[in-house]
Amino acid sequence: MAILTPVARADDPRLDDYRDLTTADRRPDRPGGRGLVIAEGVVVVRRLLDSPYPIRSLLGVPRRLDELSGDLERVDVPAYATDADVMAEAVGFHLNRGVLAVADRADVPDPAQLAARARVLAVCEGVGDHENLGSLFRNAAALGVDGILLGPYCSDPLYRRSVRVSMGHVLRVPFAPLPGPWPASLSLLRDAGLTVAALTPDPGAVPLARAGLSGRRTALLLGAEGPGLTDEALAAADVRVRIPMSTGVDSLNVATAAAVAFHAITGDD
Repeated sequence: MAILTPVARADDPRLDDYRDLTTADRRPDRPGGRGLVIAEGVVVVRRLLDSPYPIRSLLGVPRRLDELSGDLERVDVPAYATDADVMAEAVGFHLNRGVLAVADRADVPDPAQLAARARVLAVCEGVGDHENLGSLFRNAAALGVDGILLGPYCSDPLYRRSVRVSMGHVLRVPFAPLPGPWPASLSLLRDAGLTVAALTPDPGAVPLARAGLSGRRTALLLGAEGPGLTDEALAAADVRVRIPMSTGVDSLNVATAAAVAFHAITGDD
């Protein structure tokens, strides 16, 4: 059971994991970053508590910690209770959601094993926007995608903003970097029996509904907002597919386009 501990001062060293998130944000690629997994709000914290990520502690106002009381009976970690002003001073901004949790990272799955057991995978190239990636994970969880593989130049799915935008589903959907040179590494998916389908607005691509992907084991390639997939990734795919759109609209947000495609591929479930 979690140990509820009152904390009265923002400079208490027990709050160091939460300190100055607006500056370092605990990203490994920024000064002071430690790569910790940070969950915000009752719903996301609850999903973190239910995940394989090793919890370090929680920090929240008493009302929010009370909402999590049933969940906290299952974990043996500190839960620091404080008021909103102390919390804001420690974190560096006012947190409307009133509760945070911090965890260490868990081991990522082996991409070959993930591909071997998946029916539908998403494979991202250059999806560097944290909010787009978080939304993509939320859509993947909602629409039955079995995992996400990360190609070059993707952002960190466990960055705080991605975790928040995903509503914690980044903690549920398995993901791993795709190893080896890109896009030759896509052969790992083909060897696992997956059809590699590249999603593109190119009018020469096959309309999604006519591509025959529904019910078929598929790895869906998704590119960055704006530039989309590189020519090399498009050339490495087994089929290029598009979402037909009204005249004057050339593309959708990558997470929105992914959701449409996920539904088309998994729609018979």
